Amino acid sequence: MAILPTLTTTVSLLLLFTFSLLTPHASTLSEDSIVSELYALQSESSTGVIHLNDPLLRRILSLPTPRPFNFLIFFDAQQLHSKAELSLPTLKSEFSLVSSSFYTNHPDEKSLLFFFDIEFQESQSSFSLFAVNSLPHIRLIPPSATDLKKDSIQMDASDFSRLAESMAEFIESRTRLSVGPVHRPPIVSKKQIAFIAVAILIWTPFFLKKLLAGNTVLHDKNIWMAGAIFVYFFSVSGAMFNIIRKMPMFLADRNDPSKLVFFYQGSGMQLGAEGFAVGFLYTIVGLLLAFVTHLLIRVKNRTAQRVTMIIVLFISFWAVKKVVFLDNWKTGYGIHAYWPSSWQ
Repeated sequence: MAILPTLTTTVSLLLLFTFSLLTPHASTLSEDSIVSELYALQSESSTGVIHLNDPLLRRILSLPTPRPFNFLIFFDAQQLHSKAELSLPTLKSEFSLVSSSFYTNHPDEKSLLFFFDIEFQESQSSFSLFAVNSLPHIRLIPPSATDLKKDSIQMDASDFSRLAESMAEFIESRTRLSVGPVHRPPIVSKKQIAFIAVAILIWTPFFLKKLLAGNTVLHDKNIWMAGAIFVYFFSVSGAMFNIIRKMPMFLADRNDPSKLVFFYQGSGMQLGAEGFAVGFLYTIVGLLLAFVTHLLIRVKNRTAQRVTMIIVLFISFWAVKKVVFLDNWKTGYGIHAYWPSSWQ
């Protein structure tokens, strides 16, 4: 009679031991299957960005923490692509550029970081899960994240300032993974270069004929003056920065989407409107200086000269003061006038 309880206990222990062995194995199989699925979706994308939806996100979040990878999500909304101030198509393209550059530079580290994009109309519950209520929005989910609202890391607006390069720096600072150089496609294709070369060869004889005759735009002083003013404005307004980084002229206010932000406080980002405003003020000062040194000196009436000079100095002082004020507001660094100690 004592053999039966012993046999029952032995069978129970064997079942518990078998279950304990099978449970982690099943979890590992589930983890491997999800990672394999992500690999397959990644290989189907030309840039490596995986299109995320609610079911796939739930499967990823079902993995035990810490997960074996980080993942970065770009939140998108097709209906907002027409709003130029959001620059969603540009930011999405730059996000894809970071993804393709990462996988190109580190083909052996594909399992450490996955890039996703998610669309609002298709996955509204996922937007609610992350509490996303404004765009553009990019979030990094670390391997140990359990609460997506608190544990995930949102990319700030300053991290969009230099587009793909800023995104790469954000990833490197938060994950300690090196993205490497961003591989941008060439601005001009080989076919376009060949077409331009042929056009130049055809046009060169006609240009040389007009050049020898002195009948080109290069001989018009007004063209040179207009070009000089344009180059000056282009230099002081930061227009090249806006073109290279594809900076928007303005942004929508996060607190009130019906309002537009033309001046962004913070030294890490400059909007196009800011550069044009500063460039306009600097150009005014430059043109007034040229007027004083080239035209005003020819005026014979001393009173007219003095009155005009006072007006020029007043306008120039006002323009420079506005530029200094904007710099103080953006950077937080104050610029104070120097007064001789004898004046104090």
